[in-house]
Amino acid sequence: MANQGCSRVPLRVLSMPFVMLLMICLVMAQGGAKLITPKLLASAQKTYGGGIDKKLRSWGELLGESQQAKELDKLRQINHYFNQQITFISDKKHWHKEDYWATPLETLASAGGDCEDYVIAKYFSLIHLGVDQKKLRITYVKALKLNQAHMVLAYYAKPKSDPLILDNINQTIMPASRRRDLAPVYSFNGLGMWLERMRGSSIKMGDPNRLNMWVDLLVRMEEQGLQVLLNAD
Repeated sequence: MANQGCSRVPLRVLSMPFVMLLMICLVMAQGGAKLITPKLLASAQKTYGGGIDKKLRSWGELLGESQQAKELDKLRQINHYFNQQITFISDKKHWHKEDYWATPLETLASAGGDCEDYVIAKYFSLIHLGVDQKKLRITYVKALKLNQAHMVLAYYAKPKSDPLILDNINQTIMPASRRRDLAPVYSFNGLGMWLERMRGSSIKMGDPNRLNMWVDLLVRMEEQGLQVLLNAD
């Protein structure tokens, strides 16, 4: 089983009561262990080969080690992890389709994806870490300098706050008000869809299940054994 943090405990904490130390280790391991189960590993190995084992265990370790982090630190850790793990590749070249929303498992297995795939992996990882999905919105924008459609993950500390943007192009997390290179179009999460306005306001416009790509993604995630991510709200 992958190291979930116990062997990394500094010597200075060994004087702590054993039960307390054990509880800390269990809490750290819990986030990853619930997701990266033997059943998931066996299924993924059958589909993607032995190389997926290391990738899934790495993801599980990240989730376990980030479980007790402060919320902003969770954003930084997850954003950095997937920006490092995934190489950008277009859907047409990668999946031979004009548009395809890959599951986190598909993205990690292939070590590649486009902007939607970065965002999907970050979104479900953060929800698994306990970030309220009300705070997260998958957001379609226009990347003005590139003159093309793009997708980012927006984090709202409060409903009316200036959201923080998690992005694979500009990998520094910063408020949307400082991302003058992005023009918001619409956003959604598992709870709703919103029409975005340039000045930060948004209008709720319906159910995300109207998006066929979203529904197809959720179905494939369940088929691939990622139900824990879908039930993490």
